[in-house]
Amino acid sequence: MNLSQRLTQPKAVLAPGIYDALTALIAEQQGFEALYLSGASIAYTRLGRSDIGLTTATEVADTLARITERVNLPVIVDADTGFGNALNTQRTVRAFERAGAAMIQLEDQTFPKRCGHLDGKGVVPIAEMCGKLRAALDARHSSATLVLARTDALAVEGFEAAMERAERYLACGVDALFIEALRSPEQMQAACQRFASRIPLLANMVEGGKTPVQSAAVLGTLGFRIVIFPGGTARAVSHLLRRYYASLHQHQTTAPFKEEMLDFDQLNALIGTPDLLALGKRYDA
Repeated sequence: MNLSQRLTQPKAVLAPGIYDALTALIAEQQGFEALYLSGASIAYTRLGRSDIGLTTATEVADTLARITERVNLPVIVDADTGFGNALNTQRTVRAFERAGAAMIQLEDQTFPKRCGHLDGKGVVPIAEMCGKLRAALDARHSSATLVLARTDALAVEGFEAAMERAERYLACGVDALFIEALRSPEQMQAACQRFASRIPLLANMVEGGKTPVQSAAVLGTLGFRIVIFPGGTARAVSHLLRRYYASLHQHQTTAPFKEEMLDFDQLNALIGTPDLLALGKRYDA
């Protein structure tokens, strides 16, 4: 079942945030149906920097290709603003589709963009964003590669303006909508009442962000069809690594942290080393 078919089912798709092949593999092993490649998390982990438009399309495409080579789940990928104008957006869509994207997310922020839950954002004119979306739809090789339109207008122009932008983006023919940083359960419900019967809506859960964090089950009852926790993985890993490095620095050994780690054999089992070595034997001289 591809992502388009899955989105016709009543239960919301819960797509955890990932940022490399290892996080994707572990998420797949835990039974998720789809994954979300977070642009912010790529900035956090590859650059050690904030989500303020520093990553490039090439870096995201390279990361995506490594992930889709390793796992079989559909990947929703954050394409930021398309990394330029409508023609740049077409190049981005083609590159991400070649790298295996199931759904490509495009947003209407000005460049350099920033995390949707940071203040100080700007948005491009509606007509410019509609041109980018039409360009993206024209650029994809297969209609099975879905295009998700995101608007960040709520923080800049207000709730009603964000609803109107979503309406205009829907008219362009996109496959899903993402109204970023909804402020309250009432706004979330209003968005679902307006759009959920016509197109899949995405809910973005950011720990400490502007949108109230709720479970995928609750969000599904409201009408959202896709629920992402995009940066939760990076936040959880960062929390663990701070404790790990503090313990190693203090004790000069990993022994006190042993119960919170995989050992050598456990890690190799997780990543499939025995199977890989067995496969290699088929080609021995």
